[in-house]
Amino acid sequence: MQQRKAAPVRSDAQRNRERILEVALTELTRCADAPLSAIARKAGVGQGTFYRNFPNREALVLEIYRHEMQQVAESATQLLGTRAPDQALRAWMDHLARFAMAKAGLADAIRQATSGPGSPAKPGHTPLLDAAELLLRAAEEAGTIRPGVSGDDFLLAIGGLWQIDPRGDWQPRAARLLDLVMDGLRAGAPGR
Repeated sequence: MQQRKAAPVRSDAQRNRERILEVALTELTRCADAPLSAIARKAGVGQGTFYRNFPNREALVLEIYRHEMQQVAESATQLLGTRAPDQALRAWMDHLARFAMAKAGLADAIRQATSGPGSPAKPGHTPLLDAAELLLRAAEEAGTIRPGVSGDDFLLAIGGLWQIDPRGDWQPRAARLLDLVMDGLRAGAPGR
């Protein structure tokens, strides 16, 4: 029995999906209970198109979270291509802070989507962990950070990001925290 190849996603269908995700991120960050019909309307798609992409609120919320996390993770490779490893790591930390603040706005929607009986589990942080490992290994090989820091250690060290109130002036506070973490990573670096 031959397996059929999945048909490629049409470009207009992909644009619709991306537009829904963009609008949903904004709307659900504002209000975890934002009506799906309002999200579809603001994205400029019909109900059928919306539900073909996201059959329910949980699927939409979890896809926003996964999509945003994947974009942050992918930026690690792009930054390494244009900056020194320690500078790429620090710039990536800023991307991660923006993700953390957006995720904080979505926290209620994520909690609602994953808390009921039979609800899907919250996606893991594997893409972020892999990106952190990539950046840490590059900076370690360049001799600009201390050796032996794992991605898990790194995520624990920056865990304070998730304690910052995203509704206030979070950028200076996040920058100070991330600078402290970066200073700690640089302490004991062989190239220092």
